[in-house]
Amino acid sequence: MVSIPGLHRRAIVPGVYCPTQCFFDPVTEDLDLDSVAKHAVRLAQAGIVGITTNGSNGEAPYLSRNERKLVTSTTRSALDKARFNSTPIIVGASAESVRGTLQLCRDAEESGGDAVLILVPSFFKWAMNAGTIKSYLWQVADQSPLPIIIYNYPGAVAGIDIDSDLLTTLAQHPNIVGTKFTCGNVGKVARVAAAAKASTAEGRTEGEYYCFSGVADLIAPALAVGACGAIVGAANVFPKTCVELFDLCVEGGDGRKIRDLQALLAEGDWAMTKRAIPGFKAVLDKYHGYGGVPRQPMPTLDQAAKDELYAEVAKIMKHEATLK
Repeated sequence: MVSIPGLHRRAIVPGVYCPTQCFFDPVTEDLDLDSVAKHAVRLAQAGIVGITTNGSNGEAPYLSRNERKLVTSTTRSALDKARFNSTPIIVGASAESVRGTLQLCRDAEESGGDAVLILVPSFFKWAMNAGTIKSYLWQVADQSPLPIIIYNYPGAVAGIDIDSDLLTTLAQHPNIVGTKFTCGNVGKVARVAAAAKASTAEGRTEGEYYCFSGVADLIAPALAVGACGAIVGAANVFPKTCVELFDLCVEGGDGRKIRDLQALLAEGDWAMTKRAIPGFKAVLDKYHGYGGVPRQPMPTLDQAAKDELYAEVAKIMKHEATLK
C-alpha cells in the first residue's frame, strides 16, 4: 500500500470547481497578485466549492516555477483571510518528465495545494502509448505528496485521449483520486464512474474517486451518468449559473428547468470557448473591473471582437446577475 502524506490537506468534495484565470500587469506583464486574490474570493462567495490554479485557463505554460507557487500561495492566503479556510485548491502540476512533474507536485504542496491536476506528456507523442502513460502516472502517484486528478484533455496534449479501460486501471492506485474529462465524452464518464464505484482501491473508501466534467456544456449529462461535479473555465464568468445547474441536478430538480439552464450555459460557454483566454479576460474587465490582458504572445481581442462577445453573453450575464 502506498503511504499518502499530507493528512492536513483539505478534502476534495463534490461540486463546481473553477480553473482560475491568471492576471498580469498590462505594462510589465508581472503577476497581478491583487487580482488573483480578488478573483478567488469572488468565486468562493459565488458558491464555487474549490479553486484550480495553474491550469490551462491560468496560462500555466507561460509561468515560471516561482510564479506558479506565488499564484497558488496567494490564492490560499486570500481564501483563508476571507474565511474560506476549507475551500480546497487543486494545482496544475504537469511537466514532460516524471522528475519535473514531481517537483511541481512538491511545489504545489508547499504553496498550499490539496491535490494536483496532471496532464500526460505529449512533446514526444510517439512514445506515449498506453503502457508509457500508465507508467508515467503510476510513478508520479507513487511519489507525489498530494493526491492526483488525471486531466484528460486531448486538445492540450497533441490529441492523446486516455480511454476508459486505462483510466479504470489507473483508478486502482490509491493516490489517483479522480479524472477531469475535458474530452467531452459522456460515455467515458459513465464507464469510469461505474467501474470506480464497483471496485474500491486499497486505502480508499468507496465513493472517493471523483469524476469531473471538464466542460460546462456537459455538466448535466455528466452528473446524470455518475460524475460528482465539474472543473470548468466557464465558472470564471458564470460561477453562480454553474452552481445553480449543479444544485438542480443533484437535488432532482425539474427536468425542463435543468434542460433550459444547461442550454443557456452551453450557449454562453461556446461564446467564451471560441475566444478562449482573451475572451474571459475581456468579460471580467467589463463586468468586474479586472481581467487585463494575456501574457505575450497570446493576443488580446480588439474592440469589435469584444463588442461581439459582449452581445453573445448578454443573456447569460443577465441571468447570472439575478442569482444570489
